Amino acid sequence: MSAPAAERDALKKAAAIHAVRFVAPGMTIGLGTGSTALHAVREIARRHEAGELPGITTFATSAEVARAAREAGLPLLDQTGPALIDLTIDGADEVDPQLNLIKGGGGALLHEKIVAQATKRQIIIVDEAKMSPQLGTRHSLPVEVVPFGADSQQLFLEQRGGHPVLRTKEDGTTFMTDEGNLIYDCTFGPIADPEALAAELRARSGIVEHGLFLGLTHDLVIGTPSGLRHLQRDPRTGQVKEVAVD
Repeated sequence: MSAPAAERDALKKAAAIHAVRFVAPGMTIGLGTGSTALHAVREIARRHEAGELPGITTFATSAEVARAAREAGLPLLDQTGPALIDLTIDGADEVDPQLNLIKGGGGALLHEKIVAQATKRQIIIVDEAKMSPQLGTRHSLPVEVVPFGADSQQLFLEQRGGHPVLRTKEDGTTFMTDEGNLIYDCTFGPIADPEALAAELRARSGIVEHGLFLGLTHDLVIGTPSGLRHLQRDPRTGQVKEVAVD
């Protein structure tokens, strides 16, 4: 049984506060989207206001987090963004033992992947419920498509066993991304070969992006009831090791 929502939120907040310890003065910081990443935004803002992080700039992955950053008083770059980002702190919907991810539950997968690929160090923060033995076991895979020809993309995803469901908002209207695209949430089940599926989705015209984030995570901070865990992935070898948490 999963922990109550309030307890899980507290674990996410603890992971976010730990991750923000790696933010240094003068850095350009990528701000992830979602409730977990929002904890990091608030902690960065608190430290910035206290004078602990002079000279930082931030770059938001969605209009939602941009509003939160502005309201918190953080220096915010425009949408063209920097060519290179020093550090990004973001959440994830599912994480496998190799620190590969499924992301996109917040609807910002395209922007989040652009930022992740431009980032020197990507820190992912989660509670332990997001850990999974294999991607697709616990979470659907978001696939972002352009509205033009969307029915053909739905059929393509159905034929590949994705059981796509068009994402809607709470009021029943169609969800649109910040780029004006649609999202199909696909239930593939445990994905035996994420790299192969990613390549197949990437090759399909009309599919803008997918929520498989493979080989992009440098650090993972996990909030658990018994304390924080910090895992690091070596980008050269792909090996994952656990490091001590102060």
